[in-house]
Amino acid sequence: MRNRHWGKRTTAKRLARLLAYVAASVFALTLAGCATPPASPAQIALPYVKIFSKNKPAPDDKLPEGWRRWTLSKLKKPTSYKLVDYNGRTVVKANAQASASGLVHKLDIDPRDYPVLAWQWKTTALIKTADNRTKHLEDSPLRVVITFDGDKANWTLAERLFADNVKLLTRQDLPYATLMYIWENHAPRDAVLPNPHTSRIKMIVAESGAARVGEWQSLARNVYEDYRRAFGEAPGRITSVAIMTDTDNTGESVLAYYGDIAFKRSAP
Repeated sequence: MRNRHWGKRTTAKRLARLLAYVAASVFALTLAGCATPPASPAQIALPYVKIFSKNKPAPDDKLPEGWRRWTLSKLKKPTSYKLVDYNGRTVVKANAQASASGLVHKLDIDPRDYPVLAWQWKTTALIKTADNRTKHLEDSPLRVVITFDGDKANWTLAERLFADNVKLLTRQDLPYATLMYIWENHAPRDAVLPNPHTSRIKMIVAESGAARVGEWQSLARNVYEDYRRAFGEAPGRITSVAIMTDTDNTGESVLAYYGDIAFKRSAP
């Protein structure tokens, strides 16, 4: 009888740890898919992204217009984001020190009309021990995250149970699908990496390795085609874009920068 009770307690503890991890380090990336009505004009879904370079550098923690901050967990240290001048243009500087949080911008865009996501980013270093193929090492110096609408009636039972657990713990609705563009240490560029907890989140390696560390990059991805490749279906409307620099799993530090983000009809 003792062994039976011990086994139940152990299973319950493992489940609690799993759900806590899911809520803190996976779902929070998709907070912008929340079903809560906008509380302020800055949270109203827009058909375009308000760019960072239109803002003035700010010595404090002032956020870029149209963007808002979110926290992964009250138990996690947030990443610092600041508007800074970089050679005459305003960009967002991200400073992560064993931390994880991001900035998010609500959207309402049809990816059939604006399929191309264009952005600039730069990292000063890789996160040495990060590996997004391993769940306890899932960190990246740079992430651009896109969430999508869709018919959740098409979800599998496992996906519905996962979403129910997420909402129970976070009071947030899991978006229909989430696509993350990341800078990876090991996986090759263009690789599609699964999320270890849910099939509703996929990572695409936009850059890999150390060859371009310290350089500004201008990237363009066809989100429509990337979504089809990752999820095997056409995407619904885009509901948000977010940026995130995280080192909470590895406990390391990294400094990175984000330039303007835009959706376009065709590649530049």
